[in-house]
Amino acid sequence: MNTPPTLLRRLSRIVHLAVLAAACSAPPVPGGEIIEIFDGRSLAGWENKAFQGQTRYRLVQDGDRPALRADSHAAASGLVRKIEIDLERTPYLNWSWRVEGTLGKLHEREKSGDDFAARVYVIVSGGLLFWRTKAINYVWANTSPAGDAWPNPYTHRAHMVALESGAAHAGQWRSERRNVRDDFRRWFGENVSHIHAVALMTDTDDSAGQARAYYGPVYFSSE
Repeated sequence: MNTPPTLLRRLSRIVHLAVLAAACSAPPVPGGEIIEIFDGRSLAGWENKAFQGQTRYRLVQDGDRPALRADSHAAASGLVRKIEIDLERTPYLNWSWRVEGTLGKLHEREKSGDDFAARVYVIVSGGLLFWRTKAINYVWANTSPAGDAWPNPYTHRAHMVALESGAAHAGQWRSERRNVRDDFRRWFGENVSHIHAVALMTDTDDSAGQARAYYGPVYFSSE
């Protein structure tokens, strides 16, 4: 039986991100109180990965905030930062984001609804054993309530976690903080000591919709 092209694209996302995460050019970063991933002013160290069309990413000033702006129209591409983070020392992922709107009443647990105005991935690489790669997607959900979580409809190796939902806070900056080590234990039942990449993505390919989002500084911290 032939695998539909859309499914192949979706399954390839986590595999391609795993390959990037496993690349030898990403040395471990020493543990510390704060490890900066994105400062809002530079994309040094970030790589673009396209899956279907191109979401446009550019650095902007949003009022007094330096930010990354993402504009997507029936497209799915993301930015990936290969970096090894010791979750024993800095387990907390911190960031801020803002969306101008969500993508309507999509069924997010179905393949046709796997689009989000904003998502932040954390990835544990399986190296050459790509099937051991795992990812958590923190998303600004369209319809699922904040606090909800579900397996990705394309692959069991990714889990979706809704931190914001709908348009109630559209246009507002929202700050997030997650204990990534605890989240991997909760959703995968594993004690993960390191992650190997972080990715940002605004995608609209399944819904053929449009979305604009802003991402503020991203960093890991010890508390």
